[in-house]
Amino acid sequence: MRYLVPMDFGNAESWGDAIYLWIIPVVMGDAIFPPIPSEMVVISGGALSAVGRANALLVVLLATAASWLGDILVFQLFKRRLSHALDRWRWGRAFHRAVHTAIGKAGRSTTYGAIIGVRFIPGGRLATTAGAGIANVSTRGFSLCAALGGLLWAVWSVGLGYATGAATGLPFWASSLIGVGVGILIGVILGLIVTRRRGDRSPVVDGPEEELDF
Repeated sequence: MRYLVPMDFGNAESWGDAIYLWIIPVVMGDAIFPPIPSEMVVISGGALSAVGRANALLVVLLATAASWLGDILVFQLFKRRLSHALDRWRWGRAFHRAVHTAIGKAGRSTTYGAIIGVRFIPGGRLATTAGAGIANVSTRGFSLCAALGGLLWAVWSVGLGYATGAATGLPFWASSLIGVGVGILIGVILGLIVTRRRGDRSPVVDGPEEELDF
């Protein structure tokens, strides 16, 4: 009689193909709720590939697809002004507050360059995606930029995990934590640079009593 063996989360062999199953829901979820650790999962995929337990190319493709799908979902939600429907539920109201917070921190930039690059700043992905929908940016243009941005982010994250795993020789989970730390540090630095360039004035409102219409 065979017994089920609990998964050892610190053992690379225990992950096997499980990493692929985590990527799509986690990365898509991060589009709506930034605290979801999508970077951790994708960087872990890179670290696992460094020890031969995952396919780096497949991790990149899955992460890119999930990032694009999540971005399109949020973009269409705000472009079609359907976000108020979420206010019926507590989690929907929490999502609205998260969007306000993200735009307040990362800015309401809707340029194509921002759609591609601001996702590397903590909270920047949600801010630019929602902002692009609110500003009625071209669906085709947004889709192309979201795909390119998602690909660059996936390559960067997987490469970061692979590099730390190959360079340190530590267990994959330790390499993943190091990679996440480096990624967060770089993101924070980029966020500070962007904030200084835009000034201290919050981009969420244009006046003391004016709020975004979403």
